[in-house]
Amino acid sequence: MLRFGSYDLQRKVAEVQEAAMREPVVISYHGRDRLVMMSIDEFERLKRRDKMVIAMEEVPEEFILAMSEPYDDAEQAALDHLMEE
Repeated sequence: MLRFGSYDLQRKVAEVQEAAMREPVVISYHGRDRLVMMSIDEFERLKRRDKMVIAMEEVPEEFILAMSEPYDDAEQAALDHLMEE
């Protein structure tokens, strides 16, 4: 994910907007992440995804098993830090 400082947002609006059209970008203020800018399409997609609900009884057993097994893909393991608060 690309990062821009609040100064960049003020001085390079077009560049930041173009980057946000490709992927969400982080806007930081005094070195701390503060905002995320993304395309409206991505925002709407995330809103729709949040509304998807499924009862546990409807989740296929192979999906539950796959979730309980550790993954051995280094690329997936590298994303673990995104789940930390």
